Amino acid sequence: QVQLAESGGGSAQAGGSLRLSCAISGSFYVRVCMGWIRQAPGKAREAIATVFDDGSASYSASVKGRFTVYKDHAKNILYLQMNNLKPDVTATYYCAAERWVTYCTDRGAADFSYWGQGTQVTVSS
Repeated sequence: QVQLAESGGGSAQAGGSLRLSCAISGSFYVRVCMGWIRQAPGKAREAIATVFDDGSASYSASVKGRFTVYKDHAKNILYLQMNNLKPDVTATYYCAAERWVTYCTDRGAADFSYWGQGTQVTVSS
């Protein structure tokens, strides 16, 4: 059984920072792709960052250079460090995972099987 639980969302001012966390529990085995996906009101889910077992990461153009995804393997927590926040990042953010992947780079939201409950991020100008 795989479980993901996000935390760290909230409100911030434009230009500020937030760090989201995703506690991971259960058996993942190998070739695991972890991702952060967001959904803004009235919009489709968008995968914004992925990271593979070896630490290699990919980002959507909308967040590249401002967001960083990384995993603390000892604590089994996935993080998303978000800097230089802008109002357009306001959304619900989900942690997601897929096992036995053949690819992880730029993996789409529809290609993840395991999801957390989401955490809300609101940025005001």
